[in-house]
Amino acid sequence: MTLVPKLNRAHLAAAVGVILAAACGLVLHEFRLGAGLVRSSYDLLHVWRGDQPVTEAVVVCLDEESHRKLGQPLNAPWDRSIHARLVDRLTGAGARAIVFDIVFSDPNSNHPAADARLAAAIKASGRVVLAADNVRVGPGEKQIIPPFDLLRDAAAGMGSDELVPDSDLVVRQHTPRGDNPLSSLSWVAAGLAGAKVAKDDRLEDVPRWMNYYGPPNFIPWVSYADALDPAATRDEFFRGKTVFVGARLQTKFAGDRKDEYANPFSFWLSKKMAEQQEALFSPGVEIQATAFLNLLRGDWLKRIAFGTERLLLLAAGLVFGWGLVQFRPIWATGVAIVCLGAVAWSAYLGFVHGLVWFPWLLVAAQITLALAWSVLFNSVQLYVEKRLYLQTLRFYLPPKLVKKFAGSRDLLKPGATQQTLTLFFSDIADFTTIAEGMDPDELAGLMNHYFDNAIAKCIHKADGTVAKYIGDAIFAFWNAPDPHEDHALLACEAALLFREQTAQPIRGRTLHTRIGLHTGVANVGNFGSVERVDYTALGESVNLASRLEGLNKHLGTDCLLSGATKDAVGERMLTRPLGSFQLKGFAGLVAVYELIGRPDADEATRPWRQAFAEALNTFEHRDLELAVLGFRQVLELRPNDGPSQFYLKRIADLAKETLPDNWATYTILREK
Repeated sequence: MTLVPKLNRAHLAAAVGVILAAACGLVLHEFRLGAGLVRSSYDLLHVWRGDQPVTEAVVVCLDEESHRKLGQPLNAPWDRSIHARLVDRLTGAGARAIVFDIVFSDPNSNHPAADARLAAAIKASGRVVLAADNVRVGPGEKQIIPPFDLLRDAAAGMGSDELVPDSDLVVRQHTPRGDNPLSSLSWVAAGLAGAKVAKDDRLEDVPRWMNYYGPPNFIPWVSYADALDPAATRDEFFRGKTVFVGARLQTKFAGDRKDEYANPFSFWLSKKMAEQQEALFSPGVEIQATAFLNLLRGDWLKRIAFGTERLLLLAAGLVFGWGLVQFRPIWATGVAIVCLGAVAWSAYLGFVHGLVWFPWLLVAAQITLALAWSVLFNSVQLYVEKRLYLQTLRFYLPPKLVKKFAGSRDLLKPGATQQTLTLFFSDIADFTTIAEGMDPDELAGLMNHYFDNAIAKCIHKADGTVAKYIGDAIFAFWNAPDPHEDHALLACEAALLFREQTAQPIRGRTLHTRIGLHTGVANVGNFGSVERVDYTALGESVNLASRLEGLNKHLGTDCLLSGATKDAVGERMLTRPLGSFQLKGFAGLVAVYELIGRPDADEATRPWRQAFAEALNTFEHRDLELAVLGFRQVLELRPNDGPSQFYLKRIADLAKETLPDNWATYTILREK
């Protein structure tokens, strides 16, 4: 009897799951590989929480409009008497403090009076904080560039404007003082504004994380020029608030980096939201104001200690790596989703109520990996079997249908249902002439390239199902096997993609494709024997789509729709009516439309479309002389317009006949 029990296969799988999940968490936590997830954990918590009101601070921006209105250059310091006016205005309006995120590093020898006036305004205010630059002058060496003496002596305080962004240009941490001889600008401003934390300099280097209150431009701001004008900006906007003054410029000269940073919201803003905010990035002055507000309110963020985070990730690896492998794939997926929700919700509650953030997306990655291992372990037999089955299906079915048929072998049995489809037939114009004299290998290469583009970049891209190839023709349809509410629109989109693709030469040859589209009821399903089936559609609607494709040849068009397809598409595609036709094999009349393009082509095509519509209306009212003039006008607007040439030829043929008063205005086609 052996003393070493056999390892249970499930226990071994669980142990592997623990190792994978724990290693995943630690590797992502310790190395740059996981930096994106760590940063996104921070960003998403802000986005999830949403905006927070800001009432204690406002921003005055030196924007392009202010440069223009005040006549100041974009590439040189402003007239400092203007800054003096602003200090006087803000002081008079009752601003709590004024913080310049502008470094006045050198006196202006050309305007010493302006410098003196600014210094006097700053001293009279007694509540102005000035910025100093902390610039790198060598490896590991920085140098402070303070305001020049006159202003520095007049200011109530001076702070370093240094910001330290992450690699994605988001400033996530307050700038620590470290070995900097100056405190940060936000710390000095907070001290002047009476923030409790700023009264103890020993607390300055405590790690703090930025708590953003909203997307870029969220902190109330006003243009510098408007700030100077009491009529444009009332005193109440500034009263009792700390006012930050800095640049918000879109225009910069080559080689000059803009003082802009990404915001946790920046990567999650839609185009519409970015337009509403009028910015996708935050200027440095807004970051300084945010750090100040954090200190003033005491609501900066804290991050769990790294050692504690490691322990939590190890615990998560143990729980999820061992636990998820105990469940079958469906149950494991459900449990994983619940766990993901619980982890995200816990991180959110800690963020909102505890002002603590944790890289919770690392745990989400652990759960995902543990789930993947669980599914792999529990599904390997089924997976192999299914792969073999799918490989078999690919011999019979187009790629679109493989997933559909994979769920049940019964779907391979013969049988069909009646269903409304949008049916598509295409054919290459003058293909016989093109193929004549071509080497077989050259012809095969040409057609393979053509079909690759047609299927992958047109039909499948628009969610269509390819039923079969018929020589150089393609038969496809929409709304089966997967239903699509807008199947007619998708088919039209595929036709436009065809037009774009076939306009590009293939091996030096341009293959012009003609397309017919019709929406109607057809029998769709598997037709064939038990051993071999084709998933296709049969019926009168299929034949009508084929006839419409052939009608292109007579009308000189490349894509025709039936009235049923036009009704289904409505105004979402641009079309023009071409009249009624009695096609071969059909007793009734078919309203035929040409697909012109997407709605954005309306303006450019309107003149000749309107002219054609008027000419066609005149023809249908049996005024042949006026119709001739109308169709010729179309040709002047659009030379070589096929439908106009068709009707002019038909009118010429009608002119040779003796017509009754009620002669038929529709066209009868006796050939395909």
